[in-house]
Amino acid sequence: MLFKIASASLIGIDAYLVDVEVDISFGIPGFITVGLPDASVRESKERVRAALKNCGYKFPSRKIIINLAPADRRKEGSAFDLPISLGLLAHLDLFPHENLRDYLFLGELALDGRLKPGKGILSSTVLAKEAGFKGIIVPAENEKEAALVPDIDVYGMENIVQVVKLLSGTDEISPCSYSLQELLPQSEYEMDFQEIRGQQHAKRAFEVAAAGGHNVLLIGPPGAGKTMIAKRLPTILPPMTFSEIIGVTRIYSASGLLKDKGVVGERPFRAPHHTISDAGLIGGGLIPKPGEVSLAHHGVLFLDELPEFKRRVLEDLRQPVEEGTVTVSRSSMSVTFPSSFMLVAAMNPCEDAFGGLASSEYDCTDTQKSRYYSKISGPLLDRIDIQIEVPRVEFKDMVSRDQGESSAEIRKRVARARKKQLLRLKRKKIYCNAQMGTKEVKKFCQVDGEGKELLEMAVDRLGFSARAYTRALKVARTIADLGGEEKINPVHVSEAIQYRMLDKYF
Repeated sequence: MLFKIASASLIGIDAYLVDVEVDISFGIPGFITVGLPDASVRESKERVRAALKNCGYKFPSRKIIINLAPADRRKEGSAFDLPISLGLLAHLDLFPHENLRDYLFLGELALDGRLKPGKGILSSTVLAKEAGFKGIIVPAENEKEAALVPDIDVYGMENIVQVVKLLSGTDEISPCSYSLQELLPQSEYEMDFQEIRGQQHAKRAFEVAAAGGHNVLLIGPPGAGKTMIAKRLPTILPPMTFSEIIGVTRIYSASGLLKDKGVVGERPFRAPHHTISDAGLIGGGLIPKPGEVSLAHHGVLFLDELPEFKRRVLEDLRQPVEEGTVTVSRSSMSVTFPSSFMLVAAMNPCEDAFGGLASSEYDCTDTQKSRYYSKISGPLLDRIDIQIEVPRVEFKDMVSRDQGESSAEIRKRVARARKKQLLRLKRKKIYCNAQMGTKEVKKFCQVDGEGKELLEMAVDRLGFSARAYTRALKVARTIADLGGEEKINPVHVSEAIQYRMLDKYF
C-alpha cells in the first residue's frame, strides 16, 4: 500500500513542502530511502524501527520504500522521522488514513518514541498555513514558536503515541493556545545608560542612531567606553513589532539557536570576534546557513577593533549594509537571507593606541590616523552614517555621583521618533529613516537655503561623496524627528554633518 504524508524542509530560512511517500509491498524485507536524503535522513530507519518497537507497535516485515518528493532537492535533518513512522503505522490500520491529509508533520524520534525538538518549525508553520492544512503537529518543545502563526491549529506532542491517539480520535486532544503576552518574554536588560560616565556627545549620537536605525563608528583610545556604550544600545532601541519578531525568530529557528526560548522578543546583539571568516559573518556552507549579519537582523552587529578584521570579510559587509539582504550562491542553489541591522563598529585612533596615554595630551597625527584608517575601505566607511570620537573619560566624570538619564527615558524619546517615521513611511514598508531610498529622501528630507549652504560646504571642504550627502540628510531627518520638528532646520543639518569626522581622510 502507498501512503502520503506532508512534511517540510528548509532552503535558507524558507520552508518548502515535502511529500513523504511510504510504499509497503511484498518482497524481500528492506528499507530504502530515496529523494536525495542526507546522512541524517538515511539513518532515520534505525530510529524509526527502534521507536516503534519500544512503543509497542509492530514494525512491518515487508519491502519498504520511502520517497521524499520533490526528488531533485537535497533533504537534510531528522524531522522526517515522524511522517515516516506514521506511514508505517497507517499500514497497521491504527487510525483512518484520511486524517493524514489534514496535517503537516515534523519531528525527530528518540529511541523510546519521544519527539525531540527540531529546526525551522516557525517557517514550516507559515508554509502549512499558506498550503491550507488544518493544523501542524510538532514536538512539544517547538509549540511556542509554531503558535506565533495565527489561524492554524498547532499540536505540540510529547511522543508518537499521542500522535496516534490524535489521528485515531481515541483521546480528545486540543490544539495549544497561547496569548501573545505569554509567548513574548519580558524585556529585562541588566545594563543601563546610567552606568556610562561622561561621554555626553557619544550618548547623544547613539540616541540619534537608535531613533533612525543609523550605523555608527566609535573612534577612541582603549578604556574610553566604546564597547560599554555599544553593548547598551539595545536598551534604548524601540520594542520590536510583531512582524519583526516573526522575522528574527524564523532566522534563529532555522539556525537551531532558539533552544528553550521559543520566541525572540528582544533585538539581537551580535559581537563576532575579529578572526571570524567571511562565511561565518555573511553565511555559507554546502547548504547555506545564516551568518552573523542575519542573526543580527532587526538588531545590532557590533564589530570591535574594526581594522583587525580581514579586509575581505569587511568588504563582504557592503551588500547587507546597503540592501538589508545578503545572497549566498553555491553551485546547486542561491539563497537570500534578511540582514537589516544596525552596524556599530569601534576602533582606536591609530595603531599605537597606548602610545600617548602616558603623556599629558593624547593625540595621533593625521599621518598616523590616515595610515590606520586605510585598513578599512572608503566605500565601507562611507556607508556608516555616524562617525564620532570617544575621548578619554575625565577623572571628575569617573568619581561623579550624577546618574544621568536612564535607558528607559532615552527609549521613550527614541520610540516617539520611530513612531513618526512609521506613520510617515508606512506605505513604503520602511521601518526607519536609515532605510529610506532616493525617492523618500527627496520627498521627506528637504532643506532650506541655509541648510543647503551647510551641505555645500560639507561637499566642497570635507569631501562628502554623494552617498555621504544623502546619509547626512537622513541623519538630519532623524534629529528633527527627535526634536518633534516636521521641517529640517539648519541646526539639524549642522549636527548631522559633525557626525561624519572621517570624510576628510578619504
